[in-house]
Amino acid sequence: MTSPVRTPPQDPTVPIRGVQHSFDDLGTPLRDITFCVVDLETTGNPPGEGGITEIGAVKVRAGEVIGEFQTLVHPPESIPPFIAVLTGISDLMVASSPRIESVLPAFLEFAHGCVMVAHNAPFDMGFLKHESLVHGYDWPDFAVVDTALLARRVITPDEAPNCKLGTLAKLFRTTTTPNHRALSDARATVDVLHGLFERVGSLGVQTLEDLQTFSSRVAPAVRAKRHLAESLPHAPGVYLFTDDRGEVLYVGKSKDLRTRVRSYFTASETRNRIGEMVGIATGVRGIECGTPLEAEVRELRLIAEHKPRYNRRSKFPERQHWLKVTVEPFPRLSMVKQVRDDDAGYLGPFSSRKTAERAMAALHEAFPIRQCTARMSRTPQLSPCVLAEMGRCVAPCDGRISMDSYGEFVTALRSALTVDPTPVVEALDKRIDVLSADERFEDAAVHRDRLSAFVRSSARMQRMASVTGCAEICAARRTEDGGWELHVIRRGRLAAAGFSPRGTDPRPHLEMLRASAETVLPGIGPVAAASPEEIELILRWLELPGVRLVEMDGTWTCPVSGAGRHLNRLDNFRSDAHHHPTERRRHLRPLGPARVG
Repeated sequence: MTSPVRTPPQDPTVPIRGVQHSFDDLGTPLRDITFCVVDLETTGNPPGEGGITEIGAVKVRAGEVIGEFQTLVHPPESIPPFIAVLTGISDLMVASSPRIESVLPAFLEFAHGCVMVAHNAPFDMGFLKHESLVHGYDWPDFAVVDTALLARRVITPDEAPNCKLGTLAKLFRTTTTPNHRALSDARATVDVLHGLFERVGSLGVQTLEDLQTFSSRVAPAVRAKRHLAESLPHAPGVYLFTDDRGEVLYVGKSKDLRTRVRSYFTASETRNRIGEMVGIATGVRGIECGTPLEAEVRELRLIAEHKPRYNRRSKFPERQHWLKVTVEPFPRLSMVKQVRDDDAGYLGPFSSRKTAERAMAALHEAFPIRQCTARMSRTPQLSPCVLAEMGRCVAPCDGRISMDSYGEFVTALRSALTVDPTPVVEALDKRIDVLSADERFEDAAVHRDRLSAFVRSSARMQRMASVTGCAEICAARRTEDGGWELHVIRRGRLAAAGFSPRGTDPRPHLEMLRASAETVLPGIGPVAAASPEEIELILRWLELPGVRLVEMDGTWTCPVSGAGRHLNRLDNFRSDAHHHPTERRRHLRPLGPARVG
């Protein structure tokens, strides 16, 4: 059982121990399940256009029939002649039969607590669910087994040319021959179901959970490993696959640890690398989490810590790039991998060098600062470069501009990085407009990509800096069952997470979390205490509907004139150089002045 209030343990790779699992944790044996095998006859049209003419159902448990249900139904339309010939049900036969709204209560009571079974289940379940909703009856969330789908997974073409009910009835020698009457077809489906159970039972399928995720494409050696999931709880958390040396192969998260991990061994895996991983794995460790956000954060941290070879994302958070306004007599833009306490201006982090280079090019388009890497004294006497001759650099190298005048450009640049990107947006918009007018759409697309890289990175940094600047944020969100998710966030890092059950006062739980939460000291830059991915996960949770800020030490805000106001218009842009010229012209139009609401 999960404790109502939880704090992340010091070693997140240590599995949860001391948990007594119930029999439900081991799966529901097929022999203990009551199945309701149902079949319908209809007028031949889809739900909403046609109607049901007959319902037949058989209730069976442990191979024994314990009840049957059969009734004709008066449909809202006439039965077509070819349907009457096929089923033997005519308008005259159903004239005195009850309407479906009178039949449904009795059928739903008969099927209550059962697992539904049908041959081509989407057809039968679709009709029953539609009629229930139309006539105001709550449709239970039945578990459903489709014998046609199951047969396609275990019956080979050599055994049967198709998986129609009549064909399978001959294969399994059913005691009842299907004849397009609901009860007869339901009885035949019962025998088909038992025949299929014998087939999958020899492959290790013994529970309903196994049956629902069964695929014949899973190798027996992989299916034999499903016992590795039996020690995991039905709770949200993180799981780690390991090999025989204890090396972490893969890290994932789930709202239900046991069900998710078990599916790796019972369901067909379409990702080749994950299928390979499952074949190598010899163990699975689980870490139960109090909230889904804690599970997401733990997954990120564990991937960054172990760098599993079968995970593709978030493995190297240290591989990030920043743009830095250097600290020297005549500053310039430089690409660095670390933020230092040197009073320099920074923009980032960028996930790739290419994106950082695009943002740098956008800034150079707006501010004519130097792009050379030469060291300059306060009174430089160097030769100007070609950019100076083109008018794209104010050329401090030959002394034509003073330090104070050059500093004005640098001050405006630093402001554009952290406060208001308008000068960059206006400069790039003007350039894009000129290029589009000359029908140089590919060049215009390059400039729009540069603008997009800059604006998105600036907006991202401003959002992250707003939350990492807060020493502590305590927030809560109501869960579907009436409890509360509780989180303590310190400088953008998840310091503690817990859950307050329904009917209890969440404030004492929150105070316990605060007292036991991780201590997070201030650092340098907006991602000093946590990775950018973790901060963004936290921001997305904080911005969810229903989240309540309980306590806050600091100010969580973004500048009104910041980069975020330009994002919606950037999302409408597509920089595909292969668009038709008129399409490219439309998507390359300038952003224009922004309106702040």
